[in-house]
This record gives sequence, C-alpha cells and structure tokens, in this order.
Amino acid sequence: MTPRFGRVLTAMISPFTKDDELDTEGAQTLAKWLVEQGNEGLVIAGTTGESPTLTHGEQIDLIAAVVEAVDVPVIAGAGSNDTKAAVELTERCTEVGASGILTVTPYYNRPSQQGLISHFSAIASSTNLPVMLYDIPVRSGRKIDTSTILQLADEVENIVALKDAAGDVAETARLIAAAPEGFEVYSGEDSLTLSLLSVGAVGTVSVASHWSTPETSELMKAFFSGDFIRALEINRRLIPSYDFESGDLTPNPIPTKAMMRILDLPGGDCRLPMGPEPEWLAEKARGILSGLGRG
Repeated sequence: MTPRFGRVLTAMISPFTKDDELDTEGAQTLAKWLVEQGNEGLVIAGTTGESPTLTHGEQIDLIAAVVEAVDVPVIAGAGSNDTKAAVELTERCTEVGASGILTVTPYYNRPSQQGLISHFSAIASSTNLPVMLYDIPVRSGRKIDTSTILQLADEVENIVALKDAAGDVAETARLIAAAPEGFEVYSGEDSLTLSLLSVGAVGTVSVASHWSTPETSELMKAFFSGDFIRALEINRRLIPSYDFESGDLTPNPIPTKAMMRILDLPGGDCRLPMGPEPEWLAEKARGILSGLGRG
C-alpha cells in the first residue's frame, strides 16, 4: 500500500533573499522543481527549513505559499518547546491548507515522558490533520521513548506517523513491530534510510533529495519491488551525498543551500547562528553532482 504522504518527501530549505528576508516566491519555485523531480510530498519549516529562526508569521506565509504552488501533500513544521505556541501554530497551519503537521520533541526543556504525552496530545487535539511526530534527540535533547510513541499511536487518533531521526535501527524495529496498523515510520536520517526500510519504515523525509530525488525514488522502487541488490547499489552511490549534507564544519542546511546555488535554484544564505558557508563547500557540491553523473 502507498503511504498516506508518499515514500519520498524532501525536508525543504527555506529560501531567503540577499537581505535575509523570507523568499516565498523562491520557495514556490523550489517546491515546484522538487515535485517535478519526483517528490511525493514536502515537509516545510522543519529542521532543514531553519524553523528556529523563522517567526510564526513567516512560517505561515511559507507554508501557505507552498500549498498554493504544488499538488502534493505539504507537511507543516509546527513544533515548539512551548505547548501553547505549538498549538497556535498548528491551528494556523491547518487554516492555510497544510496536509499534515510535523511536531518535534520540545527542545531545551527536557520534559518527562508524561510531559511529552500531554504536549503531543494537546497539539493533536487542536487539528483534524494527521500528525507526524518528529524524534530527533541530537537536537532536542530528549528521546521520545518507544512506549510513549506507542501510547500516543494507540490513544490519539490523528497521531499517525513518526519521522525517526533517533539513530537506533534496532529500537525502531521494536517500535514498528508493536505499532498499531496504519502507523507509519519515515526515515529522518538519510544514511539510515535503507536500514530503516529493512525493518518496516515506509519512506523517507530526506535532505539529500534536494539534489538526488531521482536516485532516492529509484531506491524506493527497487526496495519495494524486492530488488534488494539494486537498492543496495543505489544506496552506495548516495553515501557521498549523505556525508555531504551535514557535518561539524557545515551543519545542515548549509550544504544544501550551497548545492541550490550550484543548481541555480532559490536558497540564499542560512540565517545566523548557522554561520557562513565555507569557500570550499561549492567545489565539494560540484563533486557530489559529478559523482551522480551530472555536470
């Protein structure tokens, strides 16, 4: 069965102008191009979209612009470490036509697991849209326990998916084995996508798909048709892209914005505090494209 949001979703950057203003027209251009490349859905204003640096007004404008531009599911990043703020943002994303809500673990606060249950339940109750939990402890500082995810999946009707960036394939396998029917897990870490597919994930919310959607789509096609050798070959070709997309010197989304510049697509610079793009990054981006057979 085809997953509700599709198999290949790009976690899209937020384009900015030279004056550091949100570029909604650029976002529409980029979103259309990503769909043309084969994306079945888009995640807007998530980690790669620099959501911590966007005002709520900018987030809504961005999501509304992308909803207007494309005909695939638009999953709206609407998380916050303040439950009331996350509820308000979720309500506004619902109003402007998002297809679903991505809600991240509250960062910095380090709430208890019961606090997480209350937080996510409040958000889900504020919308009729399907909700995708986003577990990324390396950024949030708190892992959503498997038992917590299962309780939410069992008790909250519209919590229907997980973007898994926790980096523990064995634990994800346990989660998927115990999850209710219809609960879908997406890889949130490109380097682990093939591993997560092997234990039951349905697709990916990808960063590298900004420039490798055709390859990522082919990987999905090969895997779900049972051609595992082909899937392994494609994954091997994508390893340099996975390594490129983030690192200590160039954290996500700095490399993706460099790549968009090479591809003559909207992007601009990252907002502080992500820092400036190193001079050598553009040449590395060209090397990644060359490795995929593109000039």
